Amino acid sequence: MQSNFLKNSQYLGALILFIAFLFVGFTFLRNDVITNQPVAKDLLNQNVLFSSYLETPKYLDSTSSYSNNETPWTYAVYEPPLRYHYLKRPYELESRTLAQMPTVQYLSKDGRELPVQTPADQIAESVFELKIQPGILYQPHPAFAKSPEGQLRYHNLKDSDIEGKRRPYDFEHMGTRELEAADYAYGIKRIATPRIKSPSFGFLAEKIVGLADYGQKMKAVNETLKQGKTAKEVGPFGHLPWLDFRQHALSGVEVVDKYTLKIRVVGKYPQFKYWLAMTFFSPIPWEVDAFYSQDGMARRNLTADTWPVGTGPYMLTEFVPNSKMEMVRNPNYRGVPYPCEGEAGDKEKGLLDDCGKPTPFVDKFISIIDREQSSIATKFIQGYYDIPQLERGEPGIGYQVAIQDGTGRAKDLVDRQIKLPSTIQVGFWHYGFNWLDPVVGQGKTPEDRIRNKKLRHALAIAFDFEEYVSIFEEDRAKVNHSAVVQGLFGNRLSTPNPVIYEKLANGEYKRRNISEAKKLLAEAGYPNGRDVKTGRPLVINYDAQGVGPGYKARMDWVAKQFAKLNIEVEIRNTDYNRFQDKMRKGSAQFFFWGWLADYPDPENLLFLLYGPNSKVKTDGENSSNYINPAFDQLFDQMKDLDDSPEREKMIGKMIEITQDDMPLLNGWSEEFGGAFHQWVYNGKPSNIIRDGLPYLRIDPKLRVEKIREWNQGIWWPLFLLPLMLLGVAWPAWQAWRRRQQQQAVQTSAQS
Repeated sequence: MQSNFLKNSQYLGALILFIAFLFVGFTFLRNDVITNQPVAKDLLNQNVLFSSYLETPKYLDSTSSYSNNETPWTYAVYEPPLRYHYLKRPYELESRTLAQMPTVQYLSKDGRELPVQTPADQIAESVFELKIQPGILYQPHPAFAKSPEGQLRYHNLKDSDIEGKRRPYDFEHMGTRELEAADYAYGIKRIATPRIKSPSFGFLAEKIVGLADYGQKMKAVNETLKQGKTAKEVGPFGHLPWLDFRQHALSGVEVVDKYTLKIRVVGKYPQFKYWLAMTFFSPIPWEVDAFYSQDGMARRNLTADTWPVGTGPYMLTEFVPNSKMEMVRNPNYRGVPYPCEGEAGDKEKGLLDDCGKPTPFVDKFISIIDREQSSIATKFIQGYYDIPQLERGEPGIGYQVAIQDGTGRAKDLVDRQIKLPSTIQVGFWHYGFNWLDPVVGQGKTPEDRIRNKKLRHALAIAFDFEEYVSIFEEDRAKVNHSAVVQGLFGNRLSTPNPVIYEKLANGEYKRRNISEAKKLLAEAGYPNGRDVKTGRPLVINYDAQGVGPGYKARMDWVAKQFAKLNIEVEIRNTDYNRFQDKMRKGSAQFFFWGWLADYPDPENLLFLLYGPNSKVKTDGENSSNYINPAFDQLFDQMKDLDDSPEREKMIGKMIEITQDDMPLLNGWSEEFGGAFHQWVYNGKPSNIIRDGLPYLRIDPKLRVEKIREWNQGIWWPLFLLPLMLLGVAWPAWQAWRRRQQQQAVQTSAQS
């Protein structure tokens, strides 16, 4: 009996050890398995680009889309007539779907053609003519599918026909057709739709001939279609008959022939060409609009906001809200060649190596929702995201700062040869004086104007933006000397303001000594920061919209600048909505705000100081409510000119006026950074160019090698597992053995 027990117990111990070593051995043999990858392993060695996004885009319909987080998809699917050259700086427009750049014809009030040199005030209309390249095809889509008899298959669907369809690609048949001028005309008309809000309608209604009246007309047509319908039927998931814009003419848009379109613009407006590079001017096929307008489509999220349709290099094929989005190469895309020219240094950076090769290079783009920046950074550094976020520049700049400071994952960023190119954004953060304020504004009397200007000049000297950039931007921003920031025509005339900077003998500039600011302050009637008339301290109200504890240090810095002059500052920090209310009412005295250019033209920043754009009077973007007749007159002339020495000379005069008046402290322009793994090529970041995805190329083989190298599992703890199992099992086995021995002895004694 006892011998059998000992034999069984030996077998048990041996079995435990065998299982433990078998487990360790199997795991060791599978040490190529990466256990922490967030993307499918079989896709890592394919021509697929991986990235992430923070928030699910809300509008992908070109008529309504305007948010930054929507651009990776909209600019890859849609094709407005123009685009920006991917590599050239300053930014240069080029054709996207046109056979040539648009031509412009000027007309008088009676319709006569005018010479190009005609002054702007004599031009009643500008006629832009667009000629489209023949042979451009739309992506495959059921809206274009036709029966053998030539009838559209899916334009008279019943609700039951749509049941179970989650994507347009769940329909059996697909189709396509050629891009036509009428599609661009349809898209422009649809900007006036009363059924969805287009952020561009208000502005364009003032520029495109007849668009404002067209908006009113379509509103009336829509109201007619609502008659007899219940509130539920006209709600977001209700159904109204399709609003066919082909049936209603727009006077400012003419389809000349299949490939030619004319757009009439009020007056002379050269900047209209920049609008032609925005997705608001994307073509919309009537078939797609009609397809998505059918009953039951909106209830199943089968809309242009979720499934856009275009002629671009990619098509959106997977959209799982709060999960992931996938785009694949449009099989009907014509393969536009990669550029062969760029700016100085591009060749040395390898940005011209793919000259002439057809784009896009990547077969599929997968973006995964990831709401935490720390999680995004981890997965990017591990190699699972090729780019952290396609549309944002903050991660790239953050990694540069980490390397510079030697913090965080700095060593990994360097060792893994992560590319971190950057550029200066076309936009700026600035501080402003409310021109309507009696203390810091224009002033009502000549004496007030002189006194208030000297106060502004004193504060301009005190606000040390070089220090700010060094502390808060880690020297990765550019101090501005006017609203004409880097990257814009006329920026070379934006030299340091002589009011603020002293030019040295060697040609360099240094900020004037604070003693000069104190002298100006005394001349303004505030010696040592006190009102000479009342003896009371000068108090300035500062309105900001900063949030979070990290912003306190920045507000403390502002207070420090005032303290240099013994001026007290009352910080009024509110949320952005309340801040905007104050600005509209003109109750702010001194404020902080920012502006990102819609397009790279000085007009889009100098209009921030144009009198008729006053925030208080017209709810425009002139947030300081600045008005200077000489500046406004120059602006009216400058905005209508093409880039030329004459235009540059006017910009120089406008810069001089504002440097003297000082309605703004022009602050700084931040860097926009890219972050690309060593196997990603052709990355060149920009906050202006949104259609960069087709130019990116990857090396999947190198990616797989590096991911395996960087993410090896730590296996040695598994070798301790047998000992741990034995350590747990041995005492239990010993106790069990003793009990068995005792029972065996008792049984033997009883027998």
